[in-house]
Amino acid sequence: MRDARAGAKSRAMTKPVSSAVASALRTLTLERQGLSAIEEALSGPLADGFDAAVKTILAATGRVIVTGMGKSGHIARKIAATLASTGQPASFVHPAEASHGDLGMVESRDVVLALSWSGESAELAVIITYAKRFAIPLIAITSRAESALGRGADVVVALPVAAEACANTGAPTTSTTMQLAIGDALAIALLEAKGFTARDFGVLHPGGKLGARLAYVRDIMHTGARVPRIKSGARMADAILEMSAKGFGCVGVFDNGALVGIITDGDLRRHLKATPIVDTRVDEVMTLSPRTVAPDAMVAEALELISRKISALLVVENDEVVGIVHFHDLMRLGAV
Repeated sequence: MRDARAGAKSRAMTKPVSSAVASALRTLTLERQGLSAIEEALSGPLADGFDAAVKTILAATGRVIVTGMGKSGHIARKIAATLASTGQPASFVHPAEASHGDLGMVESRDVVLALSWSGESAELAVIITYAKRFAIPLIAITSRAESALGRGADVVVALPVAAEACANTGAPTTSTTMQLAIGDALAIALLEAKGFTARDFGVLHPGGKLGARLAYVRDIMHTGARVPRIKSGARMADAILEMSAKGFGCVGVFDNGALVGIITDGDLRRHLKATPIVDTRVDEVMTLSPRTVAPDAMVAEALELISRKISALLVVENDEVVGIVHFHDLMRLGAV
């Protein structure tokens, strides 16, 4: 049977691919080679330009004005959005619209980040001139440092030349992948340099599943009388009533106000053979040192702690239980 499975696997691996799949594989190979070229360049000639770009942006008190024409413009929009979402104020300015009033969006406190693979996009001339006139730092991301854009820039991030996926047309493929990657690298380097945290990120991403996971446990936990509690030494009959009344599938066991354990539905199932369980003391059934979560923890952290065996977490602050959060709360929030 094993030999048959191995034979089937071998035949699947040697199955000839279609021309479309072969084309896709060539494209991915070329784009991967482009990314590898950036990696190699960052250990050499690209390092100084990249470092200077990060330092220039960090020194600015305004926004990063990202610009580019054509396919580079589409990548520029994405880079601007990534920068803004990771704590670096940024805006995209279309170079063709710049000479029709949009230069008013660029201030002396800003930094201009211009993308052009060839560095010869005529539409960028207006922004280059404007940056020079008002001493606005200009960072160029291009493959040709000696181009018009490269010569006009204060900082050049010179990407290594790489082959496009279509040699016949030269349609931007590998080049835009490389621009996108260096833009992501720039955003993360800035994020780390600023000490931008997941909490900061959550403030800028309140919507969708990502926003839900970055919400605080404090905002969704149940408090006060909703927290299931039973005193140490109490009978299981009382604990079962408390669990049923509160509906979280668990009850915290307290001794002089301090949390000492927890009893869950799973604990009940494991002790059903006790005779009779209703007269058993909670201390004999409870799980010691239960998992808890802080109120200022993010929902994503609570989600990691909750499992098939644990569907609810007691929320503890300064050694005091202040609430409870259930898996269903995370589902309603949209974090799951």
